[in-house]
Amino acid sequence: MRALITNDDGIDSPGLHTLAEVAVDAGLDVVVAAPHEERSGASASLVATRSDGRLLMQRRKWLKVEGPVFAVEASPAYITWAAVRGAFGPAPDLVLSGINKGPNTGHAVLHSGTVGAALTASAHGLPSMAVSVSAPDPSHWDTAAGVTADVLSWLLKTEAHVVLNVNVPDVAPEDLRGLTHAPLASFGAVQADIAEIGEGFVTLTFSEIDFSSEPDTDAALQASGWATVTPLAAPCEASCSLDGLLD
Repeated sequence: MRALITNDDGIDSPGLHTLAEVAVDAGLDVVVAAPHEERSGASASLVATRSDGRLLMQRRKWLKVEGPVFAVEASPAYITWAAVRGAFGPAPDLVLSGINKGPNTGHAVLHSGTVGAALTASAHGLPSMAVSVSAPDPSHWDTAAGVTADVLSWLLKTEAHVVLNVNVPDVAPEDLRGLTHAPLASFGAVQADIAEIGEGFVTLTFSEIDFSSEPDTDAALQASGWATVTPLAAPCEASCSLDGLLD
């Protein structure tokens, strides 16, 4: 089985290396294609740098990955879109995105480039997984790797067509409380507000969210030491009455 490994933190992120190594250890045929620089917050945007109509990329060589490695001047969703069409060799059978620095929790996952790549894969009929670790500068990649390996093992066995969003606290393996299913929180890990509106500018502030009102959500559980997994769905038609509009 061929796996595309991508992310939104960029080709040099240690989380990308960690995810690729987990995939190799699982026996997958790995191709790495990730943004040449950070593309956090890219969501599922199809943005790329082209020259004379050509997508720009560079080959890299990693000691622990025998398959091809590409630094691509594009968003992670665009990279996934291109991979499905054979841009980096044979099309992948699944897409693994991450391991992101910082959590991707709550309905704010809409804006995540890490999750955007996984949802783009699903829209093209591929199973996928997005993995994030709670800290902006993680210390315990081994914990994230262990959780990722466990979830990947399940993903490879299931016949369900699914996107899995995984969040891992940045704690030592012995301090991890376990892995649990969690619904999305109403927000992400932080809340943005307008602090000042001036002539030609606005100033934003960011504050941590109090999870006490939603203790069983992904954001609250990962903050309390649990790794969480949340199945997601790619955009689909909503069930909504249009009475009065089409009469």
